[in-house]
Amino acid sequence: MSRKNVLFLCNHNSARSIIAEVLLNDLGGDRYRAFSAGIRPGDGPHPMALETLRAHGHEIGEVRSKGAELFTGPDAPTLHYVITLCDSVAQEDCPVWPGQPERAQWRLPNPAAVAGSDAEKRAAFEELYASLRRGLKIFAEDDERSLRNMALA
Repeated sequence: MSRKNVLFLCNHNSARSIIAEVLLNDLGGDRYRAFSAGIRPGDGPHPMALETLRAHGHEIGEVRSKGAELFTGPDAPTLHYVITLCDSVAQEDCPVWPGQPERAQWRLPNPAAVAGSDAEKRAAFEELYASLRRGLKIFAEDDERSLRNMALA
């Protein structure tokens, strides 16, 4: 069985999609290769997203914010799934993805938008991490059924 390519899409590709990419690459084993991108990518991954991933033992490697256009050209990987993680991107005119992937929207709050103390911000990143880990663990075990039935919000 060949690996299935999954693209996690957000507005800025700095928090939710970055965490999802790293998590699925760790949880998916030989079944999945995860990518992330933003419609309007930011300057880089949010520091607390990287901090959260490291705190849970994930290797960060070359994780960076990327534009969605990287996944639309002739050299782009064939996508099996495109999972949108924020409401604003779901309302955008998204590109045509190679491979006619199955699409889903998982509505998750943006931890980078949380105002308050560093402790409150970290708590929001931890909550996001826990939600994504639960959902992606199910997805990695049974992608076809779980993608259609998953509601992470």
